[in-house]
Amino acid sequence: MNFIESIRTKASQKNAKIVFPRSSDPRVIEAAEFLADNNLCTTILLSNKSSVDTKLDVIEIESHPKLQQYAEAFYAKRKHKGITLEQALETIKDPLFFAASMLDAGDADGAVAGSVSTTGDVLRAAIQTIGLKEGSNVVSSTFLMSFDDGRVFTYGDCAVVPYPTSDQLASIAIDSAATHKALTGESPKVAMLSFSTKGSAKHERVELVTEALESAKSNAPNLDIDGELQFDAAVIEQIGQRKAPGSAVAGKANVFIFPNLDAGNIGYKITERLGGATATGPVIQGLAKPMMDLSRGCSWEDIVNTACVAALLS
Repeated sequence: MNFIESIRTKASQKNAKIVFPRSSDPRVIEAAEFLADNNLCTTILLSNKSSVDTKLDVIEIESHPKLQQYAEAFYAKRKHKGITLEQALETIKDPLFFAASMLDAGDADGAVAGSVSTTGDVLRAAIQTIGLKEGSNVVSSTFLMSFDDGRVFTYGDCAVVPYPTSDQLASIAIDSAATHKALTGESPKVAMLSFSTKGSAKHERVELVTEALESAKSNAPNLDIDGELQFDAAVIEQIGQRKAPGSAVAGKANVFIFPNLDAGNIGYKITERLGGATATGPVIQGLAKPMMDLSRGCSWEDIVNTACVAALLS
C-alpha cells in the first residue's frame, strides 16, 4: 500500500466531518462526491447565494441556524480590534470564515479551501477564527514526500513562512514532527538543515538554526532532533556518522526542517521533479483545528487527498 492509499484508508476509519467553503468549484464537487461515495469522510458543502450542481446536500450560509451564534463568537474574539457585531456578521457570511467558525464550534472536524482563494485569505480566516494551537507560535506548512519504495519524508516549511525566527523555526520543527507521526505512523527523527554540519561553517544563519535547535529541545525534550546538519549528513548514514558522530538523527532523519522558504520550496520541488517523489501538501500546521490550503492549480484528486489529511489531523 502506498502513502496515498494509506492515508485514504486511515481517513475512512475516522469518519471525520470535512467542510468545503467553495462548493461552486467543479473540482471541489467532484472531490466531495468521491469522498462521500467511498466513505472517506462526511462532506459539508457551503454555498452563498449560488446554485451548486451536485447530488450532495449543500448548506446555504445566510439561512443557517447558527449564523448569528458564529458571528457572536467571532465578535468576542475580535472586538478588541474595534470590530462591531454587525461587521462580525458580515465577515462570517464569507464562506472561508463560516467554515472556520464551524471548526471552532466543533460542528466540523476539518476544512479544505484554497482552490479558488489565495493562501493569505485562507490563513487569515483560520488564524482570526480558529487561532493557534497551544504550544505553537506560528502557522506553517509541510509537504509529505513519498516514494514508490515506501519511504516517506516530511519537509517543512515549504509554503508559508519566508524567513522564520529561531523561535518560529523551533515551532515549525515540533509541529512538523507531530504531522509526520500523525500521517505516517513513524517516529519522527528531525534534522535542522543548514549549509553547515556541527560547526563546519560560522555564519549568523547557522547560529539561527542552532538557536532554534536549543529552543526545540527545551520545548520538546523527548523529540529526536539534531542540527545543524547538511542534507547529506541528515539522510545518508555513512556521511552522518562521519560528520556528526554519535548523533541519533544524522543519517536517519525522516523530517527535514529548512532554514527558510527559499530552501524549503526549492528543496521539495527538486525532490518531486528530479527525484520522482509524490508531494502531498501543503499541510497547514500550527492551528488549533485543521484548516487546509490548496494550490489554485490543484486537481480534484489533490482535494481528496488533502481532505483525508485534514481528517487524520483532526
